[in-house]
Amino acid sequence: MAGTLPLSAPGLSALDLLNINPPAAGKLSAAGKAKAHAAAQDFEAVFLNSMFQHMFTGIDGEGPFGGKGATGVWRSVLTDQYAKSIVKAGGIGIADQVYRSLMAQQEIHP
Repeated sequence: MAGTLPLSAPGLSALDLLNINPPAAGKLSAAGKAKAHAAAQDFEAVFLNSMFQHMFTGIDGEGPFGGKGATGVWRSVLTDQYAKSIVKAGGIGIADQVYRSLMAQQEIHP
């Protein structure tokens, strides 16, 4: 990713970044804010997908899609859709925190 920013600025902890109020980040365009929000939601979906994949580890499949190869393929599609559905329904709060952190980074590094 070109132009990535460090996770924290000198003198600020990760908790400080999360507690910064985003209204000061008004310098970012509406399209930029929408892009940051979409990136935050994508991050939450990837995190949830990883959690779901670990949750299903060790469970063997049965029926027509049972077996080692086919189970892995279909299970990856299933966990991806679970994650996307949960994020679309409001998620678990990770996307909001990531979005606030992105907005805080924009304020710190204009």
